[in-house]
Amino acid sequence: MKKKIAILGAGSWGTAIALLAARNGCQTMLWSHNANHVSTLSLDRENKRYLPENQFPSNLYITNDLKDIAAFSNMILVCVPSHAFKNTLLALHTFIKPNEVIKIAWATKGFNPDDGCLLHEIVDNIFGKGTPAAILSGPTFANEVATKLPTAITIASSQLEFATYLSTLLHSEIFRTYTSCDVIGVEVGGAVKNVLAIAAGIADGLGFGANTRAALITRGLNEIIKLGVKLGGKTETFMGLAGLGDLILTCTDNQSRNRRFGLALGLGKDITIAKKEIGQEIEGISAAKETYLLAKKYKIDMPIAEQTYKVLYENMPPLTAVQNLLGREQKAES
Repeated sequence: MKKKIAILGAGSWGTAIALLAARNGCQTMLWSHNANHVSTLSLDRENKRYLPENQFPSNLYITNDLKDIAAFSNMILVCVPSHAFKNTLLALHTFIKPNEVIKIAWATKGFNPDDGCLLHEIVDNIFGKGTPAAILSGPTFANEVATKLPTAITIASSQLEFATYLSTLLHSEIFRTYTSCDVIGVEVGGAVKNVLAIAAGIADGLGFGANTRAALITRGLNEIIKLGVKLGGKTETFMGLAGLGDLILTCTDNQSRNRRFGLALGLGKDITIAKKEIGQEIEGISAAKETYLLAKKYKIDMPIAEQTYKVLYENMPPLTAVQNLLGREQKAES
């Protein structure tokens, strides 16, 4: 029997993963909620909007019907934005047959905007705690995966057998997969790094140099670790691909839409204009609010995340936020 996988979300990342799976020989179905987008993808046999010049293999199918997805495969990989994660899974659940074992993985990076919970908690609530579940995260730009540039990623699951199975579907000569059992650590690293990428972009937009960027990355990693460990993650996870690796990527390269958004703010552009110019989901905006609220809830000192939140939600000028960080009292590094 040929291996099958269904991908939910036909943005740049969902399309890149679908291309990867199909090129690996999997029968692959890619879903988008937008019927017009699906028609265009089917006609062009490529995603000209997000990943042009990457032709779809013949074993990559397109649909806008979750009923098709449920009938096609019980191996589901979710790549929709975090704000759509819960509702997408709720809609999918209505088409799952009673007693069918569904396998859910996600490459979505963020918290649930309704209550700040981690995404694995949504999966547990909808499909049950025994459901095979995994998260994919790490230093990955969709275009580089689609164009077959070497990439490494972490697949985390509390069920190692499932993480290994998913790894066999996606692993290739140019896409290296590492398994982990630390779902919480991988989730927190993937969510909070987007907030810090906005901060790094702001600093660069203001004209600060490499010294500032390196300091933000290093102290930002410290903030991720403090929150992640408090929520149940493991310190060593944050020193790996899904922590430090992803943080470096998004803070230093302009393929990162979160970094580009921060750059625009640092250059003095209005938030609304900056979002419009990028024209894609900027996960760090909502993650900044959720991270700030979690830090307050657990009484964790996260000054970079806090100042980023104030720029985005309290109209604080970016330069003032940087001055606030520099004006903090002296303390030991650790």
